[in-house]
Amino acid sequence: MPVFTDEPGPRVANITGQTALVTGAAGVLGVATTRALLDAGLKVVMADVSEERLRSLASDLGDRACPLTVDLGDPADIERAYAAIPDSFLPIDILVNNAGILSLNKSEATSVEEWQRSIAVNLNGVFFLSRLVIPAMKERGWGRIVNTSSLAAKTGGITAGTAYSTSKGAVSALTFSLAAELAPYGVTVNGIAPAYVRTPMVTEQLTETQQQALLEKIPVHRFCEPEEFAHVIRFLIDDLAGFITGEIIDQNGGLHFD
Repeated sequence: MPVFTDEPGPRVANITGQTALVTGAAGVLGVATTRALLDAGLKVVMADVSEERLRSLASDLGDRACPLTVDLGDPADIERAYAAIPDSFLPIDILVNNAGILSLNKSEATSVEEWQRSIAVNLNGVFFLSRLVIPAMKERGWGRIVNTSSLAAKTGGITAGTAYSTSKGAVSALTFSLAAELAPYGVTVNGIAPAYVRTPMVTEQLTETQQQALLEKIPVHRFCEPEEFAHVIRFLIDDLAGFITGEIIDQNGGLHFD
């Protein structure tokens, strides 16, 4: 439970010992985020569809990391997985909706299945999981939700496809809606719009030619490192970030300003 001080100013909680739930935790960004939160003294529920990798990672990270296998594209499985979280990792104080699947096809090449799966995982999973953690956050008067959007939500997708760009735009809109709803309860909801983090989405799903062309366009002439992404999450969950809500933080190396 958060421990609040009685000092004048913002209502400050000691986040050490609190629990964060991180989705997409078996991926590069999820692992970087999990490590950052563990280093900050939190417990972390690591949620991902990849059971074998999750268990291996959790074993390496120690007993403050709990693996949770879930298909975020299936609302029923989200309910099932959430009910399976051990009591020692409840309540969830911080939710990081990081899981996502990349789609590169533009509109005419996007299949019905590709569209529906992108929306189901990238958007619906964020909504249904957030809805599960919100009641307890409101009751305690403190909580943090951080959603991973994308530069594609603002540009329509430089290399990303129609389904991905649309789903991430909807994540940004959902972030605004939840932030407005939950601000009176001490719960902040923010997002990050990263662009071209050095993950398999870039290194494996884009050709070498595409990668070099992007590096020429990005003013800092490099890709974002996973640890830089995790650092922004660590900032947004901090007590002293409690006056920031409904924001989408750009992290794109100067590729896009607004």
